[in-house]
Amino acid sequence: MVLNKGTLFDPVLVTDLVNKVQGESSIARLSNQKPIPFNGQKEFTFTMDSEIDVVAESGKKSHGGVSLAPRTIVPIKIEYGARVSDEFMIVDKEERIGILKAFNDGFARKVARGLDLMVFHGVNPRTGEASSVIGNNNFDDLVDQEIQAENGLDDPNENVESAIAVVHGSGADVTGMAISTEFRSALAKQKDRQGNPMFPDLAWGNAPSSINGLPVEVNRTVSEMTDKNSRVYIGDFAGSFKWGYAKQIPLKVIEYGDPDNSGNDLQGYNQVYLRSEAFLGWGILDPEAFARIIEDDAVVEG
Repeated sequence: MVLNKGTLFDPVLVTDLVNKVQGESSIARLSNQKPIPFNGQKEFTFTMDSEIDVVAESGKKSHGGVSLAPRTIVPIKIEYGARVSDEFMIVDKEERIGILKAFNDGFARKVARGLDLMVFHGVNPRTGEASSVIGNNNFDDLVDQEIQAENGLDDPNENVESAIAVVHGSGADVTGMAISTEFRSALAKQKDRQGNPMFPDLAWGNAPSSINGLPVEVNRTVSEMTDKNSRVYIGDFAGSFKWGYAKQIPLKVIEYGDPDNSGNDLQGYNQVYLRSEAFLGWGILDPEAFARIIEDDAVVEG
């Protein structure tokens, strides 16, 4: 490895990073992922306007009709960097690999969290503010089917049923649900008519991977960094949402200068700077295949 020039994570580290992202991101767990080229790609959604037609022998065929809605998925660059002691440059190979693996672990966790925040809310995870690079390519801006939870979260089960009805009413399937920690707590507290917990599997902070057979992901990212009080995203994550990454993940070890604009020169502080970048892209192919649950009447107009 040439340590003072840009290089790439080796394939083992890339695979490990992607596996960790898929294990910690609600979006990644609920939806399909595939590599995306650097210049982007188009996904085409066909909507058949009619049902199939029964045709008699020698009978006349009729026009069914189709609508085609292309959506371009363009990867955007994300990066993370950290200063480490310049002893990194002189330690033996095994210890250096250990440092890189630790950096890879931390980077994977940040990418997983960042993916959710970008896709759900359209924010720059570093600043928590809306990103002009992402624009409206996020659930908060594109999904306008909303269920307002009356009386706070007093009846979360009814809220979910209403959201499912909205998605089904749009002709889509429900394949998964991402919920906030607040909504998980509300479900855990809900009682049936006999006064027993309606969802006992949620007791004491438990977060099962499915509830009543529906894949469910509990994550703080659902309600963090949003001004719209989102508590649940539910819909066809398997078929109407796609995300992916460009396979090459650059890694740089920078020895000179002030790459993080901290005002501290690396050489002056006996440090080097590790920086990694990734290219992620996603697309909400059919916004009407999803619904959001908003808490109470505290919705902020977007």
